[in-house]
Amino acid sequence: MDQMAYDFHKGEVLLIDKPYTWSSFQAVNKIKHAIKNHPSWIHEGQRVKVKVGHAGTLDPLATGLLIVATGKKTKTINELMGLEKEYTGTFFIGATTPCFDKEKEVDVVYPIEHITEELVYKTSTQFLGKQMQVPPLFSAVMVDGKRAYELAREGSDTELKAREVEIKEFEITAIQLPEVSFRVVCSKGTYIRSLARDFGLALNSGAHLSSLRRTRIGHFNVNDALEPNDFASAMKST
Repeated sequence: MDQMAYDFHKGEVLLIDKPYTWSSFQAVNKIKHAIKNHPSWIHEGQRVKVKVGHAGTLDPLATGLLIVATGKKTKTINELMGLEKEYTGTFFIGATTPCFDKEKEVDVVYPIEHITEELVYKTSTQFLGKQMQVPPLFSAVMVDGKRAYELAREGSDTELKAREVEIKEFEITAIQLPEVSFRVVCSKGTYIRSLARDFGLALNSGAHLSSLRRTRIGHFNVNDALEPNDFASAMKST
């Protein structure tokens, strides 16, 4: 889209490629700051406040597609959040962490000598379809008015309730133990970190998520997205 055609007050849906270690909040703030002085921020001759929000949080150690909506298009955020997601990434087999990814240190090491390529492929088929999944305790799930990650940081051993998710596609793309690469298409609310945990258990071992990239949300593709700094540069040139 021609940058000069943006109307952030009327509403835009922006495709952002969130960098590694950035929080979704940081990415949204960068976009908001970048468009703050754009002509579209002035509506009918007056500077106005424009809503900016995103459709689905990505963990800091994940990269990929973050949909940012502005103005009146923020009303579509719930609809966008309901779209199916596609991810690629890697599981590290043979070790677990408290948060199910590498943000925290390994807490338990498991044997992997019994794991063959045939077993990995066979195990992946168990996760296709609708199923009950328990979210990670280190997540934004609400529990009695608090975020689960707040309870986790307080040392709580609260058990989160399982909820129904759907894995529509689960493709093993490479096996180089202890790492297994994958591509997943899944429903709203699916935690790939929980999939890593459950996949490790199904292999009679342990696992955690070692990398993750969100490549698609509905028909929106990360190939059409800009990194926040590139978007900011584009705004300065208009």
